Amino acid sequence: MLLSRLFVPITKDLPSDAKIKSHQLMLRSGMIRQSSAGIYSWLPLGFKIMKKIEQIVREEQNNIGAQEMLMPTIQSAEIWKESGRYKDYGDEMLRIKDRQGREMLYGPTNEELITEIFRSSVKSYKSLPQLLYHIQWKFRDEMRPRFGVMRCREFFMKDAYSFDLDEYSAKTSYNKMFFAYLKTFERLSLKAIPMAADTGPIGGDLSHEFIILADTGESKIYADKKIFEINLKKFEFSKSSLEDMRKEFSSFYAVTDEKFVKKDFDKKVSKANQIITTGIEVGHIFYFGDKYSKPLNCMIDSKEGKKTSIKMGSYGIGVSRLVGAIIEAKYLNNVMKWPKSISPYDVVIIPNISKNNIENLNKAEKVYNDLKKQNVDALLDDVDENMSAKFKKHDLLGIPYQIIIGSKSSGDKFEFKEVGEESQILKLNEIKDKLKK
Repeated sequence: MLLSRLFVPITKDLPSDAKIKSHQLMLRSGMIRQSSAGIYSWLPLGFKIMKKIEQIVREEQNNIGAQEMLMPTIQSAEIWKESGRYKDYGDEMLRIKDRQGREMLYGPTNEELITEIFRSSVKSYKSLPQLLYHIQWKFRDEMRPRFGVMRCREFFMKDAYSFDLDEYSAKTSYNKMFFAYLKTFERLSLKAIPMAADTGPIGGDLSHEFIILADTGESKIYADKKIFEINLKKFEFSKSSLEDMRKEFSSFYAVTDEKFVKKDFDKKVSKANQIITTGIEVGHIFYFGDKYSKPLNCMIDSKEGKKTSIKMGSYGIGVSRLVGAIIEAKYLNNVMKWPKSISPYDVVIIPNISKNNIENLNKAEKVYNDLKKQNVDALLDDVDENMSAKFKKHDLLGIPYQIIIGSKSSGDKFEFKEVGEESQILKLNEIKDKLKK
């Protein structure tokens, strides 16, 4: 992509409510634009990053055998009345009526709808277990939307649902998701810590939040720093190993403030290992048994021919929220460095073309075309401005690698830099090898 053709409206002017770095950087770099309070348009740069996160989330869901589907954003109020949550959910639910006066709502979550789909489709234990997920827009009418995409009203989310015959099988599904979430955040270069958490309006008796450490996080956390040392690679994808994994993570004290008890913290964690800080929730998983299947009469025939209520779990990841969370975890001053797995481009080519330096632009175009043939997703900065302004702009955009074509370049050798590191003079083939790796 040529930078001159990329729709990336960089700005210095920020609204007064842009208090945290991710909100400021996303607005400044032209990733998003506010449509109304807590509702944003995703512009090409931000949308591309979000779609890469979505794909990683999708791949890890598929890896544990979950099946993708798509449910609508607008739901009937009737199934929410059946479950008893239509009134209980509160003012965050956007309630509407269609032209026939039927009560509808913009889905804040999908437990009722997925249960209704399942109960009308599955009647026998032979079809279990099932793991179903979708990635869809949600709406929750936050009283005070703030922090950009971190706490907004309309957001893009992956939610999954498990259906099992009994509690033992349901806990196995829970452990699979626990594992998939850790793998997902690992691929996003995030160290996410699973923490025992309150179940909130979803309900149930088993719940973990996945929290990344960040000074701007809204969740206060208390943890044993040894939990950071657990190596996920030692666990296999089997029932016993996944159970061991969850037990090992759960053996270390790690809770949000809803579950915090000071005397337990001081008793279980030595002063040297205590971490008291803030973090950002990037995922939440719940096991709630038959909380929804019973009131919605979601029953199947067991092996013995008896009707039994399905045991369910619910698992969410805020895909759009992760864009902001990653910025909060990774930025340094005003320099952003996207994890390589989700960077909008693999590399940016920055030629010094001020004063109509056609030779450098020709070199840059040759390198650009060569990289395209190697399936390297490159951005070519073909805009005529001074190099100082270019570097500030690309520090803001956060593409992890730069090829700089200027006074240090000669023949087949170019200046190559990983953002935050010292630059090197390398041959183009050496640069291509580095990018491939």
